[in-house]
Amino acid sequence: QVQVVESGGGLVQAGGSLRLSCTASGRAFGIYAMAWFRQPPGKEREFVAAAIGRSRDTTDYADSVKGRFTISRNNAKSAVYLQMSSLKPEDTAVYYCAADNRPSVTSQAVSYAYWGQGTQVTVSS
Repeated sequence: QVQVVESGGGLVQAGGSLRLSCTASGRAFGIYAMAWFRQPPGKEREFVAAAIGRSRDTTDYADSVKGRFTISRNNAKSAVYLQMSSLKPEDTAVYYCAADNRPSVTSQAVSYAYWGQGTQVTVSS
């Protein structure tokens, strides 16, 4: 089993920045992809960004965060980070970290097997 834990959420004003961290533990040595999803209030969970691959990571971003968010990964630590800048009120959501050891992952949440509990990010206007 793999355990996933996020940290770094909080309250920030519009235009500000936050950095989320996520660590996978347990049988995490085979992790292929780590990603961030978010669930805004009253909406479905949506893809934010992913770092895919065990050596040279390929990154993928939702159009809504391109140019503002940056995902990075430390494979040695089974960790992934999300640097969020130029935050907007519409970025307010619970942010979830996800991990999987299969190369079949997509931007769909159902393709990830391991999930953290989520961390709240609130952006005030």
